[in-house]
Amino acid sequence: MKKYFALILFIFSGTLFGQTQKVGYVDSQIILTQLPAAIKAQGDLDALTNLWSNQIDSMKLALQQQYADVQKQLATMTEEQKQIKQQELLNLEQQIYTFQNQKFGQPNGEIFLKQEEIFEPVKSKIYAAIEQVAQDEGMQFIFDKSGDVILLYADSAFDITFKVLDQLKRGK
Repeated sequence: MKKYFALILFIFSGTLFGQTQKVGYVDSQIILTQLPAAIKAQGDLDALTNLWSNQIDSMKLALQQQYADVQKQLATMTEEQKQIKQQELLNLEQQIYTFQNQKFGQPNGEIFLKQEEIFEPVKSKIYAAIEQVAQDEGMQFIFDKSGDVILLYADSAFDITFKVLDQLKRGK
């Protein structure tokens, strides 16, 4: 709520000082669901997710089967054989956990890295289009309305970053 209030205050502050600001917004969710390159990228990511999920499911099924086999043979095993089988099951369980964490663990799981790799060209294309449309339409600021309010484009004439840094360095 505070973000939206600040956004509205920001938009209307330009008109109070006699400057007209042209502000626009995009809904990135709509773009991502309709842009063919984004749809393909999502399909590729989904296929990889399904592949790895199926591998994990197969590994878990194999573990359950081995566990059931050990349970059936438990009465005929020596203590040493029981310990060996128990250790084998623990090792297999650890392998499954490691594989799952390697593929889906946050934030460095392969799926997240692959997502960045697959979607980077799509994001670049979208941001370039946003910047071009903003310049063509004479807009100074473009926000993304899906999710949190995110500034996607700003005319550099309104960038006061270095003025703020200078102010901070001077201690005022």
